Amino acid sequence: MHVPLWVWLVSSLVFLGLFVFDFYAHVRTPHEPTFRESAIWSSVYIGLALVFGVGLGFVWDWGHGSEYFAGYVTEKSLSVDNLFVFLIIMTKFAVPRIYQQKVLLVGVAIALVLRTAFILAGAAAISAFSWVFYIFGAFLIYTAVKIAREEHVEDEAAEFQENRLVRVLRRVLPTTTEYHEDRLFTKIDGKRFITPMLIVMVAIGSTDILFALDSIPAIFGLTKEPYIVFTTNAFALLGLRQLYFLIGGLLKRLVYLSQGLAIILGFIGVKLVLEALHTNEVAFINGGEHVAWAPEVPIWFSLGFILVTLTVTTVASLVATRRAGRVTAGTPEGPDAG
Repeated sequence: MHVPLWVWLVSSLVFLGLFVFDFYAHVRTPHEPTFRESAIWSSVYIGLALVFGVGLGFVWDWGHGSEYFAGYVTEKSLSVDNLFVFLIIMTKFAVPRIYQQKVLLVGVAIALVLRTAFILAGAAAISAFSWVFYIFGAFLIYTAVKIAREEHVEDEAAEFQENRLVRVLRRVLPTTTEYHEDRLFTKIDGKRFITPMLIVMVAIGSTDILFALDSIPAIFGLTKEPYIVFTTNAFALLGLRQLYFLIGGLLKRLVYLSQGLAIILGFIGVKLVLEALHTNEVAFINGGEHVAWAPEVPIWFSLGFILVTLTVTTVASLVATRRAGRVTAGTPEGPDAG
């Protein structure tokens, strides 16, 4: 189905309006959100995403509606993994708690702009070259294996390395070492400096590019509609600020989240390769003919697989951390122990 340009424009304006509303309603006045505030607004944004998906199903069709929900759940779960890195960056830059909302909102806005560029480029590549699915699939499988084999690092903040863009920004522009409230620029002795506030915003926004390399191919593995890819990414990112404060303490308890995401990315990678084989046009594979034995994975199966994987991952993580807590609590301390 062709999505008219006006639908794209209206959707973009709505998302822009939500970001503006978020800024003036919650972020403009620096404060640390309460659990209640974070829970309410996180629920609101998730509710909006669900309502949009239902509306999409009624207006378009439920095949595309299912693709949207599968994509949204995948992007949302990947965005939760983003929060680990955001937390590390906040710790590394020692961002005062009351200013973290602004950092997150601006960083997420930068991320959405960059992701939109990735989405448009990905859609153009897919429409022009059918073999792109082989590349996307192979990359996701590689990423899944890499994530699954990564070792947990206790002091993630110490391991964090600034990306090249942030390092260049520090070298090119005069930067203060201290925060000046939530200002991005300040003047000292008549000379203009950028503050760490701007640096950390750029760090979060640019770091998300790395996540986009995983998430964009993953969502294209569930739907070929750029509009669905865009809206799932936008809704997943929209509530990220609230989610950061809502589950900040829970993040360290999701010890198996990376493994769960690795399974999901691996599954989507295999799905992409199978789909590429099913519609194969590459000359050196099966003589350029479609591979008849390659099955098409239905979207309902993909959605179910993703939901089950996330549920099992979450439950296993909480059980494991609870057991670890009991063991720690029961371990005697001191020289007389034992």
